[in-house]
Amino acid sequence: MNAVDLEVLRNQLESVAEEMGRVLIHGAYSPNITERRDCSTALFDAAGRLVAQAEHIPVHLGAMPAAVDAVLDRDPEPGDLFALNDPFEGGTHLPDVTLVSPVTHEGRVVAYAVSRAHHADVGGMAPGSMPAGARDIQQEGVRLPPVRLVAGGEPREDVEALLFANVRNPRERRADLRAQRAAHDRGAERVRELLEEHGDRLLAAFEAVREYSRERIEAELAAIPDGEYAASDVMEGDGVTEAEIPVEVTVTVEGSRLTVDFAGTADQVAGNVNAPLAVTKSAVYYVLRCVTDPDIPPNAGCYEPVTVRAPAGSLLNPEPPAAVVGGNVETSQRVTDVVFAALAEAAPERVPAGGQGTMNNLTIGSGDFAYYETVGGGAGATARADGLSGVQVGMTNTLNTPVEALEREYPLRVERYALRDGSGGAGRNRGGDGLVRELTVEADATVSLLTERRRHAPRGLAGGGDGTQGRNLLDGEEVPAKVTADVRPGTTVRVETPGGGGYGSEDGAG
Repeated sequence: MNAVDLEVLRNQLESVAEEMGRVLIHGAYSPNITERRDCSTALFDAAGRLVAQAEHIPVHLGAMPAAVDAVLDRDPEPGDLFALNDPFEGGTHLPDVTLVSPVTHEGRVVAYAVSRAHHADVGGMAPGSMPAGARDIQQEGVRLPPVRLVAGGEPREDVEALLFANVRNPRERRADLRAQRAAHDRGAERVRELLEEHGDRLLAAFEAVREYSRERIEAELAAIPDGEYAASDVMEGDGVTEAEIPVEVTVTVEGSRLTVDFAGTADQVAGNVNAPLAVTKSAVYYVLRCVTDPDIPPNAGCYEPVTVRAPAGSLLNPEPPAAVVGGNVETSQRVTDVVFAALAEAAPERVPAGGQGTMNNLTIGSGDFAYYETVGGGAGATARADGLSGVQVGMTNTLNTPVEALEREYPLRVERYALRDGSGGAGRNRGGDGLVRELTVEADATVSLLTERRRHAPRGLAGGGDGTQGRNLLDGEEVPAKVTADVRPGTTVRVETPGGGGYGSEDGAG
């Protein structure tokens, strides 16, 4: 296939994934999807290999292949639509509900449409399904192994009824799930249109674009000096205890191959910061994308030269019934930090200083509502520029909930939303500043915070200064990084997010 045809077809495939995302966002009901856009969409080929994705959430997208593999094990047929959220069978954490459906043309499966959306509640011990103190996955919500929501074109109303009986605010959950299904309908429609236009040349493009990405990634890896590069960091407790949890990595660069080994990382823990292997891989893939050419098309070919290893039963490859809701959002951030830190020795000009290293997960809810937000902070500076302030960093790529939408939808009042001036690390290039997000709760509710970088600051690089740690406060009193608490009307929740690390010393050295 010539380069012009390949580029045209690649862009058409990516436009299908993007259009699926727009349908999902515009059709959903909850602000978490309509405003924050906490969702992702992609296309896979008939063998379950990623072909094209929308520019959505890194932790969703890099972990999607595990979901497709889990569905393929169930022998999907034309007209089927599978749903899953089980982290031990292709999911990430329980609020992320994934749909997978075969796309058929002339009686054969030619592709798979995939969507993943964070639903604001999927049951469990706390409203919003993000409890800080969960000790097993059953406490985190309803658990769906790959199950047919639609079988041979016929909706399974009994399965939907079971799901909605186990969540808070089922009306909102139903609307969001319908939006996901609409996205799949649109994706299938557009793929069939492309097949009518291009015929089997489109299917040939599936293979060609993957091979193109693999070759380009291999060339990028070959430019990084061979060697073994190690780094370590810690998680600041697991929601059950405050004990620090080691995360260790050795990155081996050998020609055009990359091996990332997490031997030495802690065993799985009692709390919920265990990260499924699919999430661990996703974080590694994110770093790979950051340190190579961002114009390389993202698909399965990018990841073929990469091997990721984590011991079974460890923090980064836990076994059931481990709690995992914080592993997806917080431990994934620490994985990116340690892999970046290891590669900084090999290619410092390609690696940023430490970003805020947390998603600052804030959940407030009751039986009547569920508000969930990840709060931005400071990005690490690079060799070329200051870090950005007040942005999502690492494995998340969501927007914020606008004040107007937040106050309209929930019994919450925004008291302060501002940059945390001076929280970025000093250096030749300064780290970005964090944020201050302060809300007053106007109803009886449960507040859950899952955060990091409250004890250990984001690190500077090449002589740059560290960023400032974050803080969580309830009515002015500082609370731990991970906490769930019942609150009364009038309670104020304040989240001060970390700043990013600086790059290079201010005197110009480094």
